[in-house]
Amino acid sequence: MFEKKKSIFQRLKEGLTKTRDNIVSGIDSIFHGFSAIDDDFYEELEEALIMGDLGAKTTEQILDNLKEQVKERHIKDPQDCRQMLIDSICRQMDLGENAYEYEKRKSVVLVIGVNGVGKTTSIGKIASQLKEDGKKVLVAAADTFRAAAIDQLDTWCRRAGVPMIAHQEGSDPAAVIYDAIQAAKARDIDILICDTAGRLHNKKNLMEELKKINRIIDREYPECYRETLLVLDATTGQNAMVQAQVFTEAAGIDGIILTKMDGTAKGGIAVAIQSELGIPVKYIGVGEKIDDLQKFDAEQFVRALFDVKRDE
Repeated sequence: MFEKKKSIFQRLKEGLTKTRDNIVSGIDSIFHGFSAIDDDFYEELEEALIMGDLGAKTTEQILDNLKEQVKERHIKDPQDCRQMLIDSICRQMDLGENAYEYEKRKSVVLVIGVNGVGKTTSIGKIASQLKEDGKKVLVAAADTFRAAAIDQLDTWCRRAGVPMIAHQEGSDPAAVIYDAIQAAKARDIDILICDTAGRLHNKKNLMEELKKINRIIDREYPECYRETLLVLDATTGQNAMVQAQVFTEAAGIDGIILTKMDGTAKGGIAVAIQSELGIPVKYIGVGEKIDDLQKFDAEQFVRALFDVKRDE
């Protein structure tokens, strides 16, 4: 007997189990534990959202929106607020359509992030998905400073069935990017994905390295579409927000890949990042398998988080 393949929504819902247990069970107990909508009710709700790593600023915006709705609709029963809260969270995450324009054009995608966040794994999974979609993909191993980074990326590229351009460990990352661009043009590659180093202990070096890489791309491949994706580990909660802020200062970030959502109760950070930093979460990882890195959909995420089935 073959195991029936789970839907994307089902895998997402299972991946968000710890976050749901952390945030939603607390919120639902507040809805059921209060008989009136008063200051104490909002205070408890505020604490539950902040504890769920949604962040103080995002929580304030969500609650301001909820209070406005309650007042406009003359809501008296706390249980009637649940769907309104869900809608309010959805609005905080909606930055318009999450474009994946790079998939439609000749593109160079820079992937950045500190060691241990799942950067290499994410590159392998995205490369595999793009290849399955019929794209010609090439990967550049420009994280040349971390021990075994090139070997690890090579393993994932072999698994995904995509070629890789690499130099020796310790070589100049910009030189790897240069060779990869020449190869991409010669082989008529659709999407060049570049792994880069993410050393945060010296922001100046990081910024200079990224600037040098960007100069190479501007000079050698000016016609390509550019995308910079930052990989963050959801299990680090508010620390992921700090990393996002630092990297945003060092490089223009087009989107976030949020990994290890299935291993954390801090999944509310997805709401905080998108709402407070204005950077769209474009992919989220909810497991180890290749197809467990999913394109992010705000409405689907909030439905999975609150276990809300779509109206038929």
